[in-house]
Amino acid sequence: MLPIRHLALAFSFACGAASAGDFDSCREEFANGIPPVVPHAETREPRALCFDEFAVLHSGISHTPVYVAERLNSKLLLDARYNQRTNKFFADARLPKSERAELYDYRSSGFDRGHMAPAGDMATEEAMAQSFSLANMVPQFPVNNRRAWASIEKATRHYAMRAAGDVYVITGPVFDKMPPTIGADHVWVPQHLFKLVYDPARHRAWAHWLDNTNEARVGKPISYEELVKRTGIEFLPLKS
Repeated sequence: MLPIRHLALAFSFACGAASAGDFDSCREEFANGIPPVVPHAETREPRALCFDEFAVLHSGISHTPVYVAERLNSKLLLDARYNQRTNKFFADARLPKSERAELYDYRSSGFDRGHMAPAGDMATEEAMAQSFSLANMVPQFPVNNRRAWASIEKATRHYAMRAAGDVYVITGPVFDKMPPTIGADHVWVPQHLFKLVYDPARHRAWAHWLDNTNEARVGKPISYEELVKRTGIEFLPLKS
């Protein structure tokens, strides 16, 4: 894990992400209250969705999140231990039908509905139920989801339990140029998954990077700078 050297990179091109104001009711999920800067222009503007304990920037092109942000700490995670998993997946009605994934897209696809903000992080019954929104999901290979990825989620919770204060986590998919799709709505299947962990008390950030295959194994975390280089997203922009 390497210290953050440069949190703010100069982007001189137009941002294709939703504006920061769209996350006004869930700014607490972002470090310094500032959402990531996403430079990729899209033909359909991404939509910001606030949930009780996480925030989603959703793409109507991929029918998946661009990223999902969470604020974790020991109190929230202690409360989460007593929550019973609901497993009641649902299509998010806040999204236009043309932009969202549906339950039938995943049915018989061979892919899991892979949480980006894990159900195991949710401290209340309401947040647990919300985590099963398909706006929080990507098509994930089953063994990947239940083993390698689950171990990354567990390690992240373990770190946040021991941290001095809030830890900010941003999770998302990375697609290749011609991603495979599932279902009638052509939900994109990611090539990679990432989970960024930022501990402001220690001024440190690192990211887990995992191929979306059943054979993938958890490797050494990459630096924040390397994650920005690979994705083009500035996840931790500083206030001006």
